[in-house]
Amino acid sequence: MSFDNHIEITPQLVADHGLKSDEYLRILDLLGRTPTYTELGIFSAMWNEHCSYKSSKKWLRTLHTTGPRVIQGPGENAGVVDIGDGKAVVFKMESHNHPSFIEPYQGAATGVGGILRDVFTMGARPIAAMNALRFGAPEHEKTRHLVSGVVAGVGGYGNSFGVPTVGGEVEFDARYNGNILVNAFAAGLVDTDKIFYSKAEGVGLPVVYLGAKTGRDGVGGATMASAEFGDDIDEKRPTVQVGDPFTEKRLLEACLELMATGAVIAIQDMGAAGLTCSAVEMGAKGDLGIELNLDAVPVRETAMTPYEMMLSESQERMLMVLHPEKEAAARAVFEKWELDFATVGKTTDDLRFRVLWQGKEVANLPIKDLGDKAPEYDRPWSPARKQPALRPDDVPQMDIADALLRLIGGPSLSSRRWVYEQYDTLIQGNSVQRPGGDAGVVRVEGHPTKALAFTSDVTPRYCEADPVEGGKQAVAEAWRNLTATGALPLAATDNLNFGNPERPEIMGQLVGAIQGIGEACRALDFPIVSGNVSLYNETNGKGILPTPTIGGVGLLEDWNGMARIGFAAEDEAVILIGGRRDGGGHLGQSLYLRDLFDRREGTPPQVDLAHERKAGDFVRALIGDNIATAVHDLSDGGLAVGLAEMAMASGIGARINQLDGLDPLPWFFGEDQGRYVITIRRSDVDRFFDELLPPTALFAPWIGVTGGTALTLGEARSIPVAELREAHEGWFPRFMGA
Repeated sequence: MSFDNHIEITPQLVADHGLKSDEYLRILDLLGRTPTYTELGIFSAMWNEHCSYKSSKKWLRTLHTTGPRVIQGPGENAGVVDIGDGKAVVFKMESHNHPSFIEPYQGAATGVGGILRDVFTMGARPIAAMNALRFGAPEHEKTRHLVSGVVAGVGGYGNSFGVPTVGGEVEFDARYNGNILVNAFAAGLVDTDKIFYSKAEGVGLPVVYLGAKTGRDGVGGATMASAEFGDDIDEKRPTVQVGDPFTEKRLLEACLELMATGAVIAIQDMGAAGLTCSAVEMGAKGDLGIELNLDAVPVRETAMTPYEMMLSESQERMLMVLHPEKEAAARAVFEKWELDFATVGKTTDDLRFRVLWQGKEVANLPIKDLGDKAPEYDRPWSPARKQPALRPDDVPQMDIADALLRLIGGPSLSSRRWVYEQYDTLIQGNSVQRPGGDAGVVRVEGHPTKALAFTSDVTPRYCEADPVEGGKQAVAEAWRNLTATGALPLAATDNLNFGNPERPEIMGQLVGAIQGIGEACRALDFPIVSGNVSLYNETNGKGILPTPTIGGVGLLEDWNGMARIGFAAEDEAVILIGGRRDGGGHLGQSLYLRDLFDRREGTPPQVDLAHERKAGDFVRALIGDNIATAVHDLSDGGLAVGLAEMAMASGIGARINQLDGLDPLPWFFGEDQGRYVITIRRSDVDRFFDELLPPTALFAPWIGVTGGTALTLGEARSIPVAELREAHEGWFPRFMGA
């Protein structure tokens, strides 16, 4: 083991690789010697948070991850859920936060590329993408540059690859000034008998490298993603990967063609930590060793060292274990698509991870200890400090109409059209609901009526005030958004974005959010089937808001009966389903307080999961029976904002009553959970109240009537729908200088 032994392994070098002193001592104990520089790099890649989940594994095991439709839960490249008729949906969400802050275009682009590979690695053809983006305060000096670069990167990669972007989020908060979030989601379709996995099987079989050549881009990316930012951000630019969507498109087609030949035993995307992580995971899952010969790895740069080749995160690459008798046929497929195909190793029976280079063994490590036996921590955590409830007499007053116009015309609730119009939302020809509604909807190609609905949700300010309730609310809102289209919620993926888990208060946020997510998923039969944890989202010790993003997927048996948020016609009854009988109006942690008065106070709204289930099932039945003509769930900004969005989506106004004796501000801007606004035809009103509603015991008052060209809320002045639209559509283009 002569190569790179001349590089002294110092405490500083160990620390630079993100390894703690006790972790390094564990490495010494495992090896019985000092590791080589390459081996140190391999350990740093496999034992960082991004790859090993060492701070979160204990808690992730508590999540609800199974169900009658779940074919594959967490632990694979993506989750797989049965949608009937021999088809399954494959999906996952992952973060590319640190790279996108350093280099926004390539960071976001390669985030999209990576999540697409996770899906088609399973044998699925991608049919939809989403992204959940969080930026700093609009007035921060970097925000506009980051928004521009990230949006261009997402669109540049997704559009070129040929997948529609059907939904997502764009949020602003000063807590993301030093660490933005870019969470990318992708979903694909696969035949249930043609799913591929990453577990290697069989000894002495060829390990094959596929796709693009290896370069120096992204070396150390996974380690960088598992560390806080400091003042050296620009120095980390070389750790950001560079993507090529056209190569990825060819890789997709080549992989799917190769899979159809029966040649593939196991397949793994080269994502975080590149060749290292893909080879180790394949071997460790299959209880096999792996031997790699780096001399056979296709490279695009000269004099690359073993360290660089093992830790490069160059994009558009795959690793496979193939049936040896089909190796020649497999090579022909990749040569046809003008992609590299190289046999770079073999499976072994000794549970060792060996790396050869120029005739020398530069790494010889225990593969299980690198993979599924990586360190696991039970970090100390402290529960979030409970916020005092907001006093009713401490609510600042504002004219209802003025407040609504300011909210929908501000950074939080203004139209995101400037963003999503840069994405191709219609490519493939199956999108039937584009961004701007409660969820994106895509037809299942080859089936006359089926469609899938997709949404992404979380309210970070709730999560900080009460992580358990915030975690529950993120799941419940995703479930509601799917329900509001008429879709049956099937399953979810999570992307848990938090600060430094070594701080007990941050670890407490993570633990609480997972507890809330787990509770909600069990109550709503909405299992988590895949996901990602992104920790150390901090700059100079200042963490982001806890942001456990939930990506949800639902099934519509007949998309022709899908509900939309826009009012369908004039003179229809407007009904609020699921509100409190006293009128309610929870303003703690509301956008009304935060955005209009810069106050982050009170407890977040409580989530009654039994109520969520009952209200959602009722609404879905109303959509299925063609009773509800328009549906919108209520969340940020409460009833006033929900009604404004329905009016703007249709161009039809409404006159809304205020329940007798209620304070109008909580009534219109409270953010109570488990609520929907629906409209029904006058001819269905009696049946609704006499037959359909009573068995549910839900509170569902008739609060108004659609019609005209203005929205009138109680005693407030009427606001023309045209004025609402002008306010709603104007902020983003002005901010971006468009």
